[in-house]
Amino acid sequence: MAEETKNYLSYLKEIGIEELPVKKLKNRSLPPNASIGGQRLEVTETDQKPPASSLESVREELGDCKRCKLHKTRTNIVFGVGNPNAGLIFVGEGPGEDEDLKAEPFVGRAGQLLTKIIKAMGLNREDVYICNVVKCRPPGNRNPEPDEIAACRPFMEKQIDAIRPKVIVALGTHAAQTLLNTDKKITALRGKFHLYRDSIRLMPTFHPSYLLRNDSKKKEVWEDMKTVLKALGLKIPDEKK
Repeated sequence: MAEETKNYLSYLKEIGIEELPVKKLKNRSLPPNASIGGQRLEVTETDQKPPASSLESVREELGDCKRCKLHKTRTNIVFGVGNPNAGLIFVGEGPGEDEDLKAEPFVGRAGQLLTKIIKAMGLNREDVYICNVVKCRPPGNRNPEPDEIAACRPFMEKQIDAIRPKVIVALGTHAAQTLLNTDKKITALRGKFHLYRDSIRLMPTFHPSYLLRNDSKKKEVWEDMKTVLKALGLKIPDEKK
């Protein structure tokens, strides 16, 4: 069984769908822009525009940041990880304990679930870019406070400007509210596209940590991810109709 099919079936089991699709999975074909192990999301050369700045220059500007109080309790700055030419960015709220220790976003339990979601989409973590609104862990994994978001927001925006993705997925309430400049809750925002800065499609969805506590919401996230795949022009894995 192909690795892509295994990943897909694994996530279907995670969201409570145990039966195999009626359509034989072995007859599936990868899209023309697919790679071994997953579909490709890189922006083509014709799609690319000269970035305002590179990710490297954004990280250099961030430096050993002490722009808000979070620097007093952090272990590491958690900048971001993934493909600098990705067509898809996942933006979370802030690093947790595991991320703070490893200086990489989404590596704890919530990160493992996000990886399963990405793989179920026919992609790898290396195909996308992953970051957070704030780059330092809020103490006790509390929600980021307004002044902390305000201090970090320019760097998140510069990351997006450098990559220029086709689609952004906002993971959780704080990421969605920050990116969309709204006070609406995630339940009112998810399930449909919004526009980030009037130019980039943005899909708000539940944060993986929320899914760990609310298993029934995984199906809704999967519906959101299928909508994202359609917008990217990528193949949606076969599923039971």
